[in-house]
Amino acid sequence: MASLRDIKMRITSTKKTSQITKAMEMVSASKLNRAEMNAKSFVPYMEKMQEVVKSITAGSNDIKHPMLESRPVKKTAYFVITSDRGLAGAYNSNILRTVYQKIMQKHKSKDEYTVIAVGRVGRDFFKKRGVPVMLEITGMADQPLFNDIKSIASQAVSMFADGLYDELYVYYNHYVSAIQSEVTEKKLLPLTDISDSKATTDYEFEPSQAEILEVLLPQYAESLIYGALLDGKAAEHASRMTAMRNATDNASELIRSLTLSYNRARQAAITQEITEIVGGANAQS
Repeated sequence: MASLRDIKMRITSTKKTSQITKAMEMVSASKLNRAEMNAKSFVPYMEKMQEVVKSITAGSNDIKHPMLESRPVKKTAYFVITSDRGLAGAYNSNILRTVYQKIMQKHKSKDEYTVIAVGRVGRDFFKKRGVPVMLEITGMADQPLFNDIKSIASQAVSMFADGLYDELYVYYNHYVSAIQSEVTEKKLLPLTDISDSKATTDYEFEPSQAEILEVLLPQYAESLIYGALLDGKAAEHASRMTAMRNATDNASELIRSLTLSYNRARQAAITQEITEIVGGANAQS
């Protein structure tokens, strides 16, 4: 059995850990509130932009744009959103496992795929396994602005337009609630789901529809990436908050167990001392 001193030291260290995890839980809860608002407030903008793009593409059969047309797939790009830090439960492991399994099942050669990694955890994961990483970005803010992601989003869209890959998928954790998130896959490019859909609103366009699409489609694709990032950040803060809450609860349970062990050991030591005193007194009588 551990000594009273050892048990006391474990209780003290566990209490300190519990204080840290509790503080991290509160910080994540605060970040989650703002991240959830950011993600929800971006939805109306995305819906309106999608509506306009649908109206343009559905309004004329003569409009053609590289981002709207499927082509033979020789290379696939995977845009993967993870975090820069751990301590977020299964937030990173779920999405990385899903993407890696998809890559291994779908591709036979490294020439057939590449990864665009957002987050240090994802970047390190893929590089450690020899997966080609075309672009990477780390140090993302807890409440990212569009300017934080614009560079890599713009490069991702430009590389598709230049033919460096023929389709682009984005993977991220979709925020459902404070205790639930879902690994989500979306085909970002080409935008075939838009070109095949019907318009719900009629617009008059000036200048021509083709000229508007030339500017609007890259912005739309970049906005899809930014929306996925906002959604993923909300899921990250929720996962970290839940993980830290579970850690705090586990620490509290461990403290109770150690305290019980300490009291039992202390009682045993006192009983042993009384027995020795009584035995000594009897020996002298």
